[in-house]
Amino acid sequence: MGEFSKESCPSVKSILILDSEGKRVAVKYFSDDWSTNASKLTFEKSVFTKTLKTNARSEAEITLFDGYIVVYKFVQDLHFFVVAGDDENELIIANVLQGFSDSVGLLLRGDVEKRTALENLDLILLCIDEIIDGGIILETDANIIAGKVATNAADGSAPFSEQTISQALATAREHLARSLLK
Repeated sequence: MGEFSKESCPSVKSILILDSEGKRVAVKYFSDDWSTNASKLTFEKSVFTKTLKTNARSEAEITLFDGYIVVYKFVQDLHFFVVAGDDENELIIANVLQGFSDSVGLLLRGDVEKRTALENLDLILLCIDEIIDGGIILETDANIIAGKVATNAADGSAPFSEQTISQALATAREHLARSLLK
C-alpha cells in the first residue's frame, strides 16, 4: 500500500462567506498564510473588491489572486469563496465550492440570504467542518453534507426556542441528570 501524506491530498487554505458589502458572515482559515486577524480582514476585502464586478451568479468563477486560486459564486446577497494554493486543481476546488453552496442552500431551505445565514450560523459552520478538516477536503456531495449536518443538529442540540415542550423537558431532564451525576 502506498504512503499517505497530507501533501498528496487536495487542500483548501480558507473558505469564506461574505455579504454584499464584503463583511464576514462565516469564515474559516486552514492555513497560517494569514497569521493575524487584520491580515485576514485585508485579504477578505481585497478578494471581495476584485470579484465584485464579475457575474458569478449562475455558475462558479475561478481567478488567480495574490498567488492563490480563488473560486467564487454569488447566491442572492451572499458571496461564497474557496481559496486554495496555486498548485491545486481548479476543478476540485470548484467542486468544493459547489458542494458548499448547495449544502448551505439545502440546510437553509433555499432561503440563502444574510439574515437566514446568520440565524443558522451553527449549521453553516458544521457544514464547513463536514467538508474540510484541517484544510483536507473530506466531502463535496451536498446531499451527504446536509444530511450529516442535519443529523448532528437533530441530536438534541437544537435551541430551546425551536424545541417542542416534550423535547425541551427531555433536554432539561438530561442536563439535570448529568449535573447530578458529576
